[in-house]
Amino acid sequence: MTTERDLVYENPLIGRYASRTMAERWGAQRKFSTWRRLWLYLAEAEAELGLMKDDGVTPRISGDQLQAMREHLDDIQFSVAASYERKFRHDVMAHVHTFGDCCPIAKDVIHLGATSCYVTDNTDLILLKESMIDLAGKLAAVIHQLSVFAEKWKSEPTLGFTHFQPAQLTTVGKRCCLWISDLVLDLHELEHRIATLTFRGVKGTTGTQASFLALFQGDHGKVRQLDELVTQKAGFEKKTIISGQTYTRKFDSMVLDSLSGIGQSLHKWGNDLRLLAHKQEIDEPFEQDQIGSSAMAYKRNPMRAERICSLSRVLMGFPAMAANTTATQWFERTLDDSAARRVYLPQAFLAADACLQIALNISSGLVVNKEIIHRNLMEYLPYMMTENVMMAAVAKGEDRQEIHEIIRQFSHQVTAGIKTGEMTSAFLVELLKKDKHFQGINIDAEMQPSRFVGRSAEQVEEFLLQEVAPIRLRYHDLLDQKGILKV
Repeated sequence: MTTERDLVYENPLIGRYASRTMAERWGAQRKFSTWRRLWLYLAEAEAELGLMKDDGVTPRISGDQLQAMREHLDDIQFSVAASYERKFRHDVMAHVHTFGDCCPIAKDVIHLGATSCYVTDNTDLILLKESMIDLAGKLAAVIHQLSVFAEKWKSEPTLGFTHFQPAQLTTVGKRCCLWISDLVLDLHELEHRIATLTFRGVKGTTGTQASFLALFQGDHGKVRQLDELVTQKAGFEKKTIISGQTYTRKFDSMVLDSLSGIGQSLHKWGNDLRLLAHKQEIDEPFEQDQIGSSAMAYKRNPMRAERICSLSRVLMGFPAMAANTTATQWFERTLDDSAARRVYLPQAFLAADACLQIALNISSGLVVNKEIIHRNLMEYLPYMMTENVMMAAVAKGEDRQEIHEIIRQFSHQVTAGIKTGEMTSAFLVELLKKDKHFQGINIDAEMQPSRFVGRSAEQVEEFLLQEVAPIRLRYHDLLDQKGILKV
């Protein structure tokens, strides 16, 4: 039977990729119940500061009114709100009336002195902060899991690449630390954004707090206290001092830039994993019944890494929209930011969450194929060890330029033979052993991969101790998170 769900487009970020927690955080229930909490915080703070009616004696807000509001924070009647919005063409006023219908006794104190951005912007700031804290924990868990991998494989030689051409050896663990290092930078940036995000608070229609100054009969001190109290009730330590009607859209732009940074790092890691999968050196998790291709039954595609790259590209696209919004705000505000922000704020966090969910899944299940890694590096090691052999020959009295020319000719001869299928790289070793200029040199000893990895293992240890250990300490309760994929 066809359902309504089958007839309309569904956001795949919600249906396929992101976590339920992130999807619910940016959902309608959470949004509008937060609006109601903000209206309660405002009314509580106004009452606590002794807001009076015009007679100067009677409290403007009673305890019964506050209690009525507290009893209806989450029972949102969405159909009623939708009906009001069709009538008013104004979402905030629709929910003011819907909330008032639930608690008629408090109807006249809901939204008292506020403008729409009091609830819309402050709610966004609350969700931004919570979402960033959530992502920071997931990012720390990815860093931790990759660090376990790096420690395990810190000494395992592997072929390095520059320009995706064979270069000097590194180790599996050292390469992994390149991925981790980028993610550590992303975590620091995210933590900075969390620490510096400020609450809009109560600022009024153009940010002057004129309406609240009027409520408190010109008492600037009480208006400052009101702003402070609401900020504290909302769970923020800092509030914005200067604003227009909205909080500056620079916040959105800077936050989305930090999320884009995560996408950049994960895309780079995903690309590396796809290349390694092609070389069959490292595999991502692959389930028993997983199908790589509908036609080619033998295939084992790196679908998780491909997905992380695809979603990272989506994530990296959002900052441009936020930057354009920031750049085109007029004076104290304009409403052309609203529709765009409804799209890119939640979807950026859903995309970042989805990317990290996949990263958690991959990082806890990477498979290293040691034999293939060794086979691949041994194919190129004869070329790489020639510099050591050359220096050893010079040390025993041979002419450096002559030795260089001999090695060059041998190398090109072998390369040509490999291309025609007549030789392997091991033939270069045999040519050197037979040549009189290299007699007395232990060429076999120079064929030990561990001689070519430098301080890779030591660098891994130093990096994990200095850069990762503090992160593990800060996020110790969140490091065992698992990435559960829906599909």
